[in-house]
Amino acid sequence: MTRRELDAAGVTDPALRAAYTRCRHLNARHGRTYFLATRLLPADRRPAVHALYGFARWADDIVDDMGAGATTAERAAALARLEEQLGRALTGTRPTGEPVVLALADTAARYAIDPAHFTDFIASMRSDLTVTDYATYADLRAYMHGSAAVIGLQMLPVLGTVTARDRAAPHAAALGVAFQLTNFLRDVGEDLDRGRIYLPADLLAAHDVQRDLLLWSRRTGRPDRRVTAALRAAEDLTRAVYREAAPGLAMLDPVARPCIRTAYVLYRGILDSIAESGYAVLHRRAVVPRRRRAVVAADGLARVLAARWGAAAHGAAPVPPRHDAHCVKESG
Repeated sequence: MTRRELDAAGVTDPALRAAYTRCRHLNARHGRTYFLATRLLPADRRPAVHALYGFARWADDIVDDMGAGATTAERAAALARLEEQLGRALTGTRPTGEPVVLALADTAARYAIDPAHFTDFIASMRSDLTVTDYATYADLRAYMHGSAAVIGLQMLPVLGTVTARDRAAPHAAALGVAFQLTNFLRDVGEDLDRGRIYLPADLLAAHDVQRDLLLWSRRTGRPDRRVTAALRAAEDLTRAVYREAAPGLAMLDPVARPCIRTAYVLYRGILDSIAESGYAVLHRRAVVPRRRRAVVAADGLARVLAARWGAAAHGAAPVPPRHDAHCVKESG
């Protein structure tokens, strides 16, 4: 499957193929829902999505998973090295460091992705080294511009649109935010273990919840009605962002819609699982049941086939992704 995807994307350089394969492995291992949805894209577009995910995951792991002994200064230095490699790669210098940078730079060139999106992403990752909570939802949204909204904006050129891209962009950004808010709610216990709280303090305070109460509930495994009310409010907030994102689905290239719609339904399904668990996210991780995932994936596959038959009957997609003058020259 990896070989077919790379052949379809026109990636022939051995080093690039290895770099894209590395990104695909990161996606398959760490982003099961995202990876499942990506399989519904045309084969030639999948490597780019894997590259975007792989780079984001690599940077996130520097911040969170370098090992318990890694200091903040060591994490900051590693992130700075990654940013330096990326900066050189985006200006045309073939990177010699992490493979994920090589794949990302190639994808950015192929699809003319704005480099500012990667700068903003790194800035948010850097803030995670020192910022442990957010006073207001506005503060959190400012952080999520770089950590989530720009991911949606990076994806948009790869997916293609049937409208002007700037019309679809706010919805794509909102979808990135909705996905991350879902992760914040699902992972609130794990984030608390790292010393972080991504639920806004003003939302928590409205339900008389402070850090100490969250820590008590996490430590004892006991629920609290105030915590449950705050988590329910966070769910409502997240569902509102999904509604912001929804109109953008119809703006995508028809052959890309099933992928994003599947991700939309599966991620929103995590909220359903959280509610069904009684908002027990401080005590166990909520997951979408395998059978429900299979039903959603089957529906996505049916939509893929319908879209491809439609495209074959009516010609090329309205606004195809760009694969020509923006391609990186491959050596070897």
